[in-house]
Amino acid sequence: MMGWPLGKAHALRRPMISVVIPALNAEASLAQTLSCLVSAAAEELVRQVIVVDGGSSDGTRAIVEASGATWINAERGRGRQLAIGADQAKCGWLLFLHADTILQEGWTQEVRAFIEHVERTGDERAAVFRFAVDDYSAKARRLEALVRFRCWLLSLPYGDQGLLMSRHLYNNVGGFEDVPLMEDVGMVKRLGRRRLVFLKSQAITSAQRFRKNGFLVQPVKNMSLLVLYFLKVPPRILAKLYG
Repeated sequence: MMGWPLGKAHALRRPMISVVIPALNAEASLAQTLSCLVSAAAEELVRQVIVVDGGSSDGTRAIVEASGATWINAERGRGRQLAIGADQAKCGWLLFLHADTILQEGWTQEVRAFIEHVERTGDERAAVFRFAVDDYSAKARRLEALVRFRCWLLSLPYGDQGLLMSRHLYNNVGGFEDVPLMEDVGMVKRLGRRRLVFLKSQAITSAQRFRKNGFLVQPVKNMSLLVLYFLKVPPRILAKLYG
């Protein structure tokens, strides 16, 4: 697992990132997720934010429209929602972000340096952020350490860590698959270890499901499903097991 060096990045000449956020009944967290993109929009790094809603029954749409982001209604399924959002994106770079995740303050500097390196060298790579949860307990820190170990050993980040790549690379690897679960793992597999960069900036995700299911039980469940996925168990069956 490598960190991306922070150097003096030259000013980008144009805004270039479209952010795609799949959502389902996300009113409790979505406003914070959108708010972490405000500074990037002010810096003209993020030009477009697309929220693809999988049929929310809460105030998700109202939050999106109040923020000025683009709201798209779609059939439920995160892989499908991500693919639809990518199809509607207009910029040369795509950032896929979960609706309960916020990016650490200052993330734009590192992302600018990463994008500039890729565009200058032509060495096409994708980037993910460092996993963190919004919980101050020792259990949360152990979880974060476990995810760092998984990333180092297997080069398989969580979808919660976001995913940044150029439109060209996204198209070359075939985009997101229309599957109900493991769409992130499928994408990372096609990218391959060599083309994946782990940034130092944190993607801070909600700890709610870990508190509910257990800070140890949930990662064990995730790993069990991952093993089943590599054993070719269909994603629709994995989605039922995931609940």
